[in-house]
Amino acid sequence: MAQQTQQLPPGPPRNSGAVPRAKANNFSALLHRSPRLRLAALLTAPAGWLVLVYIAALAALLITAFWTVDTFTGEVSTEWTTENIVTVLTDPVYQRITLRTLWIAVAVTVIDMILALPIAFFIAKVAPARWEKLLVVAVLMPLWASYLVKAYAWRNVLAEGGLLEWLGAPIGLSSPGYGETAVILTLSYIWLPYMILPIYAGFDRVPDSLLEASGDLGAKPLTTMRLVMLPLLVPSIIAGTIFTFSLSLGDYITAQIVGGTTQMLGTVVYANVGAANNLPFAAAVSLVPIAIIMFYLFIVRRTGALNNL
Repeated sequence: MAQQTQQLPPGPPRNSGAVPRAKANNFSALLHRSPRLRLAALLTAPAGWLVLVYIAALAALLITAFWTVDTFTGEVSTEWTTENIVTVLTDPVYQRITLRTLWIAVAVTVIDMILALPIAFFIAKVAPARWEKLLVVAVLMPLWASYLVKAYAWRNVLAEGGLLEWLGAPIGLSSPGYGETAVILTLSYIWLPYMILPIYAGFDRVPDSLLEASGDLGAKPLTTMRLVMLPLLVPSIIAGTIFTFSLSLGDYITAQIVGGTTQMLGTVVYANVGAANNLPFAAAVSLVPIAIIMFYLFIVRRTGALNNL
């Protein structure tokens, strides 16, 4: 009797993974041939987040500035009006607050720039290589502490009988107290690392051979700094000013902690969002620093400073 062979069910084909692998290879080849498609795939997620969170929020802020608050019910009315913006631009009180905020932001920026130049130069060109990274970490260490901790620490330093008066007692130095000067000192300390780091990066990119050549030609150190290094550092300095100027322009916490009666644009926004519950007017006030920053960025965009951020 002939032996019957048992037929087994066919197994899966050996090349079952070939189709997905081929699709993946085709997609990789498509990305390789199309740089624009690669760029679009890379930027879709962050660009979508930027549009949703930032641009949409700015658009909502702009729209809210044209609304009003009903004086009887306290509810926001969506009737369009330019009353809030006209008040912010024409009222002498808000004009003075705007000028004061600009002055504080400019003063903080100039102080930080004066302090950051020698510190960044020492780290990049004078300090031994083994200490350079440690000094950079030391510059970054204040950023690890809470903003409020640093602001309240300066409140104690500037208080009557505080650390500043105690240290200055032998030479008759007294505390300026809480006010505009205290705001400038506190903000200068808080934002100083944001000025040091871009300038340090600028110094680090200047080749040492350039400084040696300047010295060989008879230039003194200050002359080398003024004629050789500073022109090369202009983009880095401007990059640092973008941070310090914009952050100081929109600050309101420091003014509340050490500012005394000093009002800035940020404190006006905070007051109208909180106690006054006038969101449309707060939105109108917040458009002023946004407009100033946009104007400043428009001016400096051709200097190459934005590439150093």
